[in-house]
Amino acid sequence: MKLHRILTTSIGSLACGVLVGCSATTKSGKFVTPFVAPAPRLPQSTYAIQEPPKVEPSFYQRESPRLLAQAVQRASEAPEIDYLSRQAETHYSKGSVLMGKGESAAARAEFDKAIETISAAPASLPGRERLAAKYQKMVEDIYRMEVEVAAQSGPTPEPVFDKVPLEEAVDLTFPVEPALKGKVRHQLRATVSQLPLKMADPVLSFINFFQSPRGRDILVSGFYRAGRYAPMIRRILDEEGVPQELIYLAQAESGFLPRAVSYMSATGMWQFIKDRGREYGLNQSQFTDDRLDPEKATRAAARHLRDLYEEFGDWYLAIAAYNCGPLAVDRAVQRTGYADFWELYKRNVLPKETANYVPIILAMTIMAKNPKDYGLENVSADKAMAYDSIKVSANTHLALVADIVNRPLSEIRELNPAVLRMVAPDGYTVHVPKGSGKQVLSALESVPSLRRASWRMHRVNTQETVASIAKQYKITEKSISEANSNTTSEPQAGDLLVIPVGYPGPEAVFTTASYTRYAPARRTTTIRRSTPAPAVKSRTYRKPAATTARPASKAPVSTGARKPAAPAARAATQVRKLAPAPAVKRRPAPANRAGTAPKMAPRHRASLPASGSGKPTLVAVALQR
Repeated sequence: MKLHRILTTSIGSLACGVLVGCSATTKSGKFVTPFVAPAPRLPQSTYAIQEPPKVEPSFYQRESPRLLAQAVQRASEAPEIDYLSRQAETHYSKGSVLMGKGESAAARAEFDKAIETISAAPASLPGRERLAAKYQKMVEDIYRMEVEVAAQSGPTPEPVFDKVPLEEAVDLTFPVEPALKGKVRHQLRATVSQLPLKMADPVLSFINFFQSPRGRDILVSGFYRAGRYAPMIRRILDEEGVPQELIYLAQAESGFLPRAVSYMSATGMWQFIKDRGREYGLNQSQFTDDRLDPEKATRAAARHLRDLYEEFGDWYLAIAAYNCGPLAVDRAVQRTGYADFWELYKRNVLPKETANYVPIILAMTIMAKNPKDYGLENVSADKAMAYDSIKVSANTHLALVADIVNRPLSEIRELNPAVLRMVAPDGYTVHVPKGSGKQVLSALESVPSLRRASWRMHRVNTQETVASIAKQYKITEKSISEANSNTTSEPQAGDLLVIPVGYPGPEAVFTTASYTRYAPARRTTTIRRSTPAPAVKSRTYRKPAATTARPASKAPVSTGARKPAAPAARAATQVRKLAPAPAVKRRPAPANRAGTAPKMAPRHRASLPASGSGKPTLVAVALQR
């Protein structure tokens, strides 16, 4: 009984504890409930596993890059242009190979075929500007090749100059299209220019001309060459404080040709005459002409234009004065009382060339600033010329510089158009390829200063020896060793050796004191004489007193008066075998643009000089007494 009570009491206590624990758990359940609801259970489903697609081995061969697709599309738009380009390139390649073999005649024939292939393209052919750019580049490459071959195998070539591209068009007048006025007026409103731009009928007429096939070729060729000098020109114009648009003045003057010469003997990219060039520091001698140096001439032109603007206070009048001279513009202003270019244009008081000069520059500026409107957006400019400038301490041959930098001679000559006769005089600034200035100066120190106008340098190639180099230049090994400080070890590939041998053909040689040039004797003009000349006792003679010589049929009765004899310093000259007849007066041939040596020789009863390299030049004519 007692045991029964104990069990009953224990069971009751246990039941109460269980009930109390249950109630406690129920009350605190809200604190253990999680804040994030459990993820719902997704219904089970079955997915069909698909096999990967089969990839063909040539999957990417069916696609082409975007740039290639554009090129193919562009080529397909002008198949005739591509065909002509390939034909011209084939002839040019053949000519280059033949020129390298020394077959000059056959090479020129191939070059002619290449040029004729491009020139035969119709003017209305789409994409013709691509042919124009190729034509220009091909002509310049052929010219460089000819100059280099001539320099290596013949006498030193005489300076070659280019004709001004716009020389013939500057005096012409072209029609004006009425629809062009609205187009240009809209362009001027949206164009930003430091140079004032004005729409006028003369400007519109030249815009119309530059859209014609002939005018477009001139314009595109200038834009192509401008790439070589544009960075340098824009930098100098900015430094001198003049409008950037004046760069197109150089295009109107010369088409960016450094060796351009006009019929008025204005020379260089900026067309300076001799006196004006000297006024702005462009020195000229028989060996160099700073008017042909693009950088020096650009600096002088910018300063000259700035001075003209300060004088006239108007950029149009300053540009006109640059062309015809400030005195001519000042007289026109005084005659009319108008200091305005367009008023002077209307009253026809300026030279015809100057009157068209300003409209040409404005037309070029407008078209260059709106290339898409005139189809010029795809014109590719040439690569900018980059060079170092060094000052030579002795008379230095340009071919020696070419040997040192291992570049073609034509490239060095192109960097130095102001050097006329292949030899830069002592103290002159020479341009060399970018980054090679220190190398050239260091290599020149190994050549004696008195030999830099004649000796050469050779860069040793792989497997070359002193014996093979001596055989190549047809000299002895001992002479090479002596010229290189008696070096006995064999040179390594890449070394420079001084070669004591002159360049092919007679070069311009200078003396240290007076820059006297020793050159081949000039060709003399053969003159028929009625009486035999007296015997020559000396190679130097005094020029006899001159008389007014005329043909015998028109000679008046002589009055017996004679001019005094010339001073001995001026009269002394060199003769070859014959002394001049005592009564013969020499006078220069008349300056006639249309006259040539073959045409003037019969007229003055003088024969042409002996045949040789270059065009014959009639040096002097003599009339019989």
